[in-house]
Amino acid sequence: MRTHAECWLTDMDGVLVREEHALPGAADFLARLIERDRRFLVLTNNSIFTPRDLSARLVSSGLNIPEESIWTSALATATFLADQLPRGSAYVIGEAGMTTALHEVGYTLTDRGPDFVVLGETRTYSFEAITRAIRLIEKGARFIATNPDVTGPSEDGPLPATGSVAALITKATGRNPYFVGKPNPMMLRSALNKIEAHSENTVMVGDRMDTDVVAGIEAGLETILVLTGSTKRADIERFPWRPSRVLESIADAIELV
Repeated sequence: MRTHAECWLTDMDGVLVREEHALPGAADFLARLIERDRRFLVLTNNSIFTPRDLSARLVSSGLNIPEESIWTSALATATFLADQLPRGSAYVIGEAGMTTALHEVGYTLTDRGPDFVVLGETRTYSFEAITRAIRLIEKGARFIATNPDVTGPSEDGPLPATGSVAALITKATGRNPYFVGKPNPMMLRSALNKIEAHSENTVMVGDRMDTDVVAGIEAGLETILVLTGSTKRADIERFPWRPSRVLESIADAIELV
């Protein structure tokens, strides 16, 4: 089994942080990556924040991660669209993370005949905006969504997330979105391209069998499941795939860097 890989991809929530608090070992793991001169990216399906915003939030959690080492589903979505149709146009339901990413790849944001409707995550879903998205899709705009997560965490309990709103739009239009974020291995492949890494010498660390691990396997990466997030040890047997390693926490991965 491979160890001491040259490149590392790691999920953020449930691996490095939980409810905006750094998990034990996270800071030491990141320090070891830097000490060993490993190329790495921290991945998140959250499309609300820009990498700069996330970097600042992580500092307050006790983790120093430069913005260029953060890869979001918004960045992966913008990269995908720029490859598919350079300098196209999009109607966006989402926050600064999504709109900034699209602007940076040369996209025009419009509600008049856009090439794509792009659904990202937001805390203020608008009935008017969803209605407009439905009508634009019915008129021919292609439907893209940043990730299929149906709920997101909050201090008060689960919140409806991108996947739930996507289901509403699909029900109204009969059109399924193309999800770019995990578990689509497209997100991991775009991350590999970002750091000029190859799958055979890269590890994916995550806390979910149904997103992080399966995406890593489909992208051809070694995978590590940590048990500090969504998937518990008893859950692993429910899945037809297996991670390369199961660790109690990111602290146990330090010696593998």
